[in-house]
This record gives sequence, C-alpha cells and structure tokens, in this order.
Amino acid sequence: MSISNLLLSNHNPDVLTCIANLSNDEVFTPPEMAAAMLDLAAEAWARDHDGESLWANPNARVLDPFVKTGVFLREATRRFNEGLITVIPDAQERVNHILTKQIYGIAITELTALMSRRSVYCSKYANSEHSICTAFDTPEGNIWFERTEHTWDDKTGKRESRVDPLSGAEIAIRTGRRCSHCGAGENDYGRGEDLETHAYAFIHTDDIKQRISEIFGADMHFDLVIGNPPYQLSDGGHSASASPIYQLFVESAKDLDPEHVVMVTPSRWFAGGKGLNDYRDEMLHDHRLRTLVDYPKLYEAFPGVKIRGGVSYFLWSRTYDGPCSIQTMWDGKPTGPAVERYLDEFDVLVRRNEAVPILKKVLARREESIEGQISSRKPFGFATNYQGESRISRRKDPIKLFANQEVRFTDRAEVQVNPEWIDDWKVLITRVQGTSAAVETQFLSKPIVAEPGTACTETYIVAGHFDVREEAESLASYLRTRFVRFLVSLRKSTQDAPRGVYRFVPAQPWDREWTDEELYAKYGLTEEEIAFIESIVRPMEDD
Repeated sequence: MSISNLLLSNHNPDVLTCIANLSNDEVFTPPEMAAAMLDLAAEAWARDHDGESLWANPNARVLDPFVKTGVFLREATRRFNEGLITVIPDAQERVNHILTKQIYGIAITELTALMSRRSVYCSKYANSEHSICTAFDTPEGNIWFERTEHTWDDKTGKRESRVDPLSGAEIAIRTGRRCSHCGAGENDYGRGEDLETHAYAFIHTDDIKQRISEIFGADMHFDLVIGNPPYQLSDGGHSASASPIYQLFVESAKDLDPEHVVMVTPSRWFAGGKGLNDYRDEMLHDHRLRTLVDYPKLYEAFPGVKIRGGVSYFLWSRTYDGPCSIQTMWDGKPTGPAVERYLDEFDVLVRRNEAVPILKKVLARREESIEGQISSRKPFGFATNYQGESRISRRKDPIKLFANQEVRFTDRAEVQVNPEWIDDWKVLITRVQGTSAAVETQFLSKPIVAEPGTACTETYIVAGHFDVREEAESLASYLRTRFVRFLVSLRKSTQDAPRGVYRFVPAQPWDREWTDEELYAKYGLTEEEIAFIESIVRPMEDD
C-alpha cells in the first residue's frame, strides 16, 4: 500500500474507535468527534482567511498538547496529505514535510506516546524502517514525552519532626504538600520511578512558550491547538473525591497565543463548582469563544464513560470578538438551530437555547429568589454519617432526626446549629438528587414537610422553615412543580443540589397550593415554552 493510500484508508473498525473510552480521568476521543472538531477549526480558518483551506497551507502548524491515541494528529495528517497534493506533489516528500514541519504532540504518558506514534507514524519509533516518515533522526519524532515531576510547595502541607536514620538527629520535614502547578497531593502523587506521576508537562511550567521551545528545540507558533485534556486528579478527599484540572490546560493553550483553540472538556464549568468558579467567570466573559457544541446526555459523547453534566467542545479564536454560537446535540442530532448569544448574559451558562427566553421572562419580574431561605450544608450541624438512635426511649429530651432516608432520634441538646428551627415547620429536601440514567428528568427529590420537634443530618437541606404548617405545605407544593425544577436544572450540572441551584427560582406567597398551570400563566409562557419544560422535566407525584 502506498503512503498516500495508507493515510487515506478507512480502517473498519478503526482501532481508535475500539479503545476510545477507558476512564473518567483521561478519556480517549472517538475519531468521529475528533473529525468534527477539526472540521470546526477548518471552517473558522476559511472564514478568517478569505476562504483559504487550512489543510492546503504548508506553513500551518497543529499541536495536540495532551496526546493519548494520536487521533487528532492522525486525522490532521490525513487532511494535510489531501490538501497539499498540488503544493507538494511527491507523496514521500509531502508526508515528510507534514510530519516534520506541521504536526506536533506532547503525550501524557509513555504508553500514550508509543500509541500515538503508532497512529501517526505507523510505527512506535518515528525513525524506524516501518515509519511512513523517512526524515526523522530521533525515535520520538515530533511526539514528545519525558517524565515530569510535580513541584511540591513547601508552603503547603504540615511540618513534622523526624529522626535522621543516619545521624540520629531530629530533623524537620514537610509532609502532605501540594503541587504548585496542578494542586496534586504529595501523598497521592509523590511516587517512585515505577509509577506515572500524572504531572503533565503542558501545565507544569510558569512560561508555556519557553517550555514549548525547550521541548521542540525552537521558538514555535501554532495555528491550531486541539485536543482532549485530562479531566481531574484525586485530591485526597472523601471517597473518590477529585479536583478538576482541565481548565489549567485550556488556560495554557490560550497562553500559547495560537490562532485557534479547539478542546473537548466536561461541561460542569457551565455552572462552576469545585475549583471552577474563576474559570467559569473567565470563559463566560471571553468573547473570543466562537462556537460551543454541547452533549448534555450522559454517555452520548463518550459511550460507556460516566461524566456527570455531559461534555462539550468549543472553538476559541484569537482575533474574534462577538457572540458564541451554541449548539446542543441529542442522540447524535442537533436539538435545533445553533443560536448566537453572549455567554455572560447570566452568571452561569444556560446550556439550552430554548431555556433562555423562559428564564428572561422569570427574571424580568425582579422577584426575590428563594435562594436566601435555603439552608447551607449541615443545617443542624450533623454530618451525613451521624446516626442518632433507633428508639426514642434512649434519649433524655428526644427529637426526631431525618437521617439517610430514615427517621432516627437524637437529643435536643445535641443540636448546635440553628436550634431555633427545631420547633418550626420545615421543608426538607435531599442535597443529592440524580440517578445513573443517561437522562435526568426529576432534578430534585420529593420535599418532606417536617413537623416541629425535628432536625436532620446534612443528607438534607432546609428549603424553608415556618410558624404554620400551611406555609410549609405551600412551599413543598411549589418545589414539586415542573416549573421550579426546570429553573433548578439550569444551574444543576451534577447530582449535587446545594443552595446555589435555587438562585433562578423566584419566591412566592406561601398561601396556596402551587400548580404548574398557575405558574405558567403568571409568567406568560407560550405553548412551545411549556412543551419544552414538560419535555425535559417529568411530573412528581404527590405522596
């Protein structure tokens, strides 16, 4: 098979499709998504260069700074090979030029370096006899990997005294430090030579341009930075707690000052959250974001990989200044036409275009939000694992305790936070709501009207507390409506439903049982808007 045919052939099945999804931290990109992202970049290039094809430009450079399978570089190489036929007619000369002058990658592990070289060069060694490029004199070619170490910050962690095993003298050391670049904990990632450090070169530097020059041996300017960065690192917290790091890769890519950046990341940043509030604010106010393609349905973009809140890819263009074109994908198809809008219209990104006019109608009335009446975590000071007692007789001054979906008992004196709420009527709602289903349709759990003489653990938050039962029941009816749960869904990107997800929900008079029909009429929703709400929020049966 000739070099050109090898590059242009369509393998069925494509091996990179077969290994597209292996973990939630470092998700491999399916070739179909990589192709769509490259097409998006090429369309932007043509608009900015009077119709010129990116792939017909022999001077254009592409960088994937977190190579896994090499799918982005392989597909870019295929496109350059087609586009440069008339510029460089000789097939071997053309391939040599593309791979030595235009295609660059930084692998995230030694294994992915070998895999991506095999994908791009058809050999795990760029200078081997099996490589389709005959111009490399090093085995790595332009797909670089070297083990990178974390930089442990001595200002973090704690100071401990140890005995030097050689001298017997007492010495002071720091333990539990964190990396000054990515925040990784020394206890989790201070590893020996036999394990990967997960210290990614692209974000472990104070000067990314200088680091790129060191890696590739020259001052480099890239026209397109494209890829799928690692998403998170374990942060040593409870259970499977992890901190996002993909935002660090996006920031480093922008700092390289390329003409275009195209990346796929989790969509949790739309609403902010753990480690993402500053990044969300920066992205929403960056009018260089040109296109956003969103996959809210679980498993759709990466089949078999559970990424709560879905994923999305974006196009950032250095010289662009304007609204962002937002497209939602569902079951492989657009939900409607793309809509251009400024992302900083609200303090979070409202991901569905159909939701924007509904939200505007609600906010136009300038009503107070119910967020202010929602409690914070641990409304009575009890952690989730606080059990209390199973029988009331074991407590001196017992009160009922709602804990982990069951009723227990505790002493009134045990309540150290908001003890004045104990004898109020309260509306409780679980802090976590979500399922393993691909589509979330409820968004909030069923509210519980708790009588006086009750408290709860942090399994629940208090949505409101009242002197009389009728007001509590009114709030509970309101929280059961599709209207309220729709507004909550605009800020809720994961199972977690803290106080902040209620910010768009307006307060009402607590003097009646609220229904969707009454709320739809109050806010002037059209039949199409009502149908949209009811297509994504299922009814909640009243107990």
